[in-house]
Amino acid sequence: MKYSFLSKVVIFCSIIFVGSGCSTPKFDYSNYKQSKPRSILILPPINESVEVAGETAVLSSLVRPVAEAGYYVMPTTLVSETFKQNGYTQSAEIHKLPLNKLDEIFGADAILYVTIKQYGQKYFVVGSSAIVALEARLVDAKSGQEIWNGSASANSNENNSGNSAGLVGLLVEAVVTQVIGDAFDASYPTSKIATARMLSPQNVNALLYGPRHPKSAF
Repeated sequence: MKYSFLSKVVIFCSIIFVGSGCSTPKFDYSNYKQSKPRSILILPPINESVEVAGETAVLSSLVRPVAEAGYYVMPTTLVSETFKQNGYTQSAEIHKLPLNKLDEIFGADAILYVTIKQYGQKYFVVGSSAIVALEARLVDAKSGQEIWNGSASANSNENNSGNSAGLVGLLVEAVVTQVIGDAFDASYPTSKIATARMLSPQNVNALLYGPRHPKSAF
């Protein structure tokens, strides 16, 4: 049997895919290890979602995984107030500030830029789900070189094993979920999962353990 060139490529890729066990390409940490950041400035994230609460919720979720990874994190409240006092209130505007100016004011070794791609409840015919999707990059404050980048997402229904109560049960669950979602920000706990996946060193292609952690990579 003769195969076209495209067919051969598909077959070859399929063999590689199966043999690799769906492995994720490993991030090249060479520049990261050379930079050896000790302190990180987390800028207010750019919020591309329609939920205004997304920026504050994600910003508060970012601190813990970075600090637990072994880095000193510039206090986000102080950072936000500093920007505000200098007339900068928009995240997109802050992300465009010159590195030398950020270095002069805060003196951090690296700067974390985060973009919120999705944040909020998604409603379906029956049921809903809180979805958070993030992208980030870490930049050396002195050289301006990007030393790391990553992304992650989380869905509040990931561990939902299904409902066996039938249509009525699903409808009742949907109503309850919507009421809870209206009363509380159901996306906030989901943002914690997404930030941990993206930043916590125990995850693939996340941050490296910093100098304050026993498992420090440098």
